[in-house]
Amino acid sequence: MKILVIGSGGREHALCWKIAQSPLCEKLYCIPGNAGISLKWDCPTIKANNFEEIISFARSSKIDFTIVGPENPLVDGIVDHFSDAGLKIFGPGAQPALLEGDKAFAKELMKSAGVPTADFTVCHDYHSALNALFEMKLPAVIKVAGLAAGKGVFIVTNSQEVETTLEDIFKKRKFGAEGNTVVVEECLHGEELSIFALTDGDDYLILPPSQDHKRIGENDTGPNTGGMGAYAPAPIGTPELISEVENKVIKPTLTSMRNRGMSYRGLLYVGLMLTRKGPQVLEYNCRFGDPETQCVLPLVKGDLLEMMIATTEEGGISKWKAGHLKDKVYTSDVYAACVILASKGYPGSYAKGILIDGLQKEYEDTVVFHAGTKMVDGKILTAGGRVLGVTSMGESLENALAKAYLVAKDIKFKGKYYRRDIGHRALKK
Repeated sequence: MKILVIGSGGREHALCWKIAQSPLCEKLYCIPGNAGISLKWDCPTIKANNFEEIISFARSSKIDFTIVGPENPLVDGIVDHFSDAGLKIFGPGAQPALLEGDKAFAKELMKSAGVPTADFTVCHDYHSALNALFEMKLPAVIKVAGLAAGKGVFIVTNSQEVETTLEDIFKKRKFGAEGNTVVVEECLHGEELSIFALTDGDDYLILPPSQDHKRIGENDTGPNTGGMGAYAPAPIGTPELISEVENKVIKPTLTSMRNRGMSYRGLLYVGLMLTRKGPQVLEYNCRFGDPETQCVLPLVKGDLLEMMIATTEEGGISKWKAGHLKDKVYTSDVYAACVILASKGYPGSYAKGILIDGLQKEYEDTVVFHAGTKMVDGKILTAGGRVLGVTSMGESLENALAKAYLVAKDIKFKGKYYRRDIGHRALKK
């Protein structure tokens, strides 16, 4: 099969790396890709939001199956465009993708489906949001309802932070139209956990549970980022907890989507807070998480491409299970840890075009996934806030982290920054 992956980050590099291992994969392309991806696979110079040109390329190159990495193309309806063109593609259509594209829609669906989540109020202007927050116990959470690249969630602890955050959203229009609506909700406390479920809209497969590190600073301080590191399987994701999440979250969510006439296919990402009351849903995403994907995929057993194709077929996951679930979907006796190397200044402004050194070496049990990189005259330069994801495997989490940090230290570029406490919660236990 000829496979096309859409996207340019560390998640897409990890997807290419894993899918290329499938016996079904004859040739792989990535649009637009990055420096690391282009070293092994063809990366046509087409923008990820140019659906017409991507479809034209898919037809002319006889692409058999397309996999969409980032959320924006999914929310904008790329799956619908491909389906209308008679092309097979992985992911939800525009309507089901509202689970991520519209947090107000997602919260209201959770409420109607009985999915455990924080109490919330949906607000469409500055004053209604201000009033809702004045009536709520602080700290509270303000979430931009639209897509905000992982940077639209704010924990406010006092009246000054409330007013400043709402002014940024509604008056300064920091998020544009994506900030026309906000969700104001109670602040949940506990540990976060990420659950990935491959689904055909009815049945599903659970991938290794993982834990992300959103804050820029060590000890989980500073502003939110797209993610500074992750590890899997997260020990708090016990079989008992996973079963509870299946029954209280995944099953009712899929049922509610079907009842609304928008069957959800592809990858359902459930972001959880494990509170004293039990697991509660923080958010849904309609795609693989980043950087969690970089430590989840190395643990997946069997043919991921085959599983992804099954999500596009009626009853496909059930058929796949019947033929392949003699063993677990993922290995539980190996750990993977990902440490993100970021540009100085991220998640704020940062310099680009800085030379990266140390990528020529081979590392045992380690893969360096590229995110914000570009190739110029045969040299690899920085091109984003999150530059690289160093992912290592080991027989224990401590071992995997030790390997990842050795490589993280070895790679050089001016202004390199990374957190040195990835996995700290699990290690303390």
